[in-house]
Amino acid sequence: MAPEVFLAEEKMNPLLPAWPEVIIGLLCFFIVFGILGKKLLPSIEKVLGERRDAIEGGMKRADAAQAEAQALLEQYRAELAEARHEAARITEHAREQGAALITEMREEGQRQREAIVAAGHAQIEADKKQATAVLRQDVGSLASQLASRIVGESLEDHARQSGVIDRFLDELESKAAAAQGASK
Repeated sequence: MAPEVFLAEEKMNPLLPAWPEVIIGLLCFFIVFGILGKKLLPSIEKVLGERRDAIEGGMKRADAAQAEAQALLEQYRAELAEARHEAARITEHAREQGAALITEMREEGQRQREAIVAAGHAQIEADKKQATAVLRQDVGSLASQLASRIVGESLEDHARQSGVIDRFLDELESKAAAAQGASK
């Protein structure tokens, strides 16, 4: 084989490209890379930045919303505790008022009972005095009529008749009181 053939074989090696093709390929590569770098890369950077901001902003908003929700929860718990305290205070106040009202009503009932009992005793005493006075008159009238029939004379002297009857009834009352004191 001649050296020419060997040279021709070297030129035909498919694994080694020709230099002008390598230069054109590199030139095209840098042009495409430059165009992509100038046009596509900023768009990709912009989209990635927006996504990053959206994710970070979403997390910040979520953190802010969670903090706000926690603050509202604490506020509601405080209001609920205050409402429970107020309800307990109102209940206690109502209980105290009820107890005071019951005590007041009992005292009023006791006063009314005592007034009714006192009025009843006064009425009984007045009725007793009235009955005693009427009884004295009736007994005196009957005694004088009986004495008039027995004696056969009229005992119409009213002053003398009243004195005798009163003395007689007083003696009866004192004997009854003495008998009652001795039995006790």
